Amino acid sequence: AAVPTGGLALLLGVLLWAPWRALHGAPLIELSGDQDFQLFLQRNLEFTRKIHGDVAALQRVVCDTFQLCKEDELQLVRQELDIAQVPLEQCHKRTFQAETCFTQIRAGLRIYQSSLATIQDLLPRHAGLVETLQMDMANLSSNIQQQMEDLGLATVTYPRENQDPLPTSSSRFHHQVGGFFILANFQRFLETAYRALRHLANL
Repeated sequence: AAVPTGGLALLLGVLLWAPWRALHGAPLIELSGDQDFQLFLQRNLEFTRKIHGDVAALQRVVCDTFQLCKEDELQLVRQELDIAQVPLEQCHKRTFQAETCFTQIRAGLRIYQSSLATIQDLLPRHAGLVETLQMDMANLSSNIQQQMEDLGLATVTYPRENQDPLPTSSSRFHHQVGGFFILANFQRFLETAYRALRHLANL
């Protein structure tokens, strides 16, 4: 079933207060040879790649349906919407910490999973793909949480939110552009998450 959402305004609010837990831990180099950990990494690298492909498919639909295809042509509208990129700075190699990276990936998946209902509202014919994507994201987050628990790492439990319908103050065009940037930002988020998992697999 689709996850109810509060649309762009709520998404922006969540981005502003989302509690990025600063959990400090070793980069788990000692686990690089652990078979179960390697199996987790390989399975979820494939899972992340599948999610990435589904988001790309939705981006193509947005391009074909609304002729919204190029970010550089939409930057002025983006500034009006003030859509932020979900942070994943703990997943970059220069600052990499597995514990905080996993936590940030889970927090980001939760935000994007909710925000995808904006896409479902814009593309009702593709509701099935959006729902599958949301389910895959929930499963990926669950996989990461389970692995963190297996490794004895601290995890965050997120409460279910009561969310309002899409705000009526924004124009339909702004919703369309907002949907475009949600997907574009989500693609970058997934690419960073994928690189982080691959980095762990290659330690």
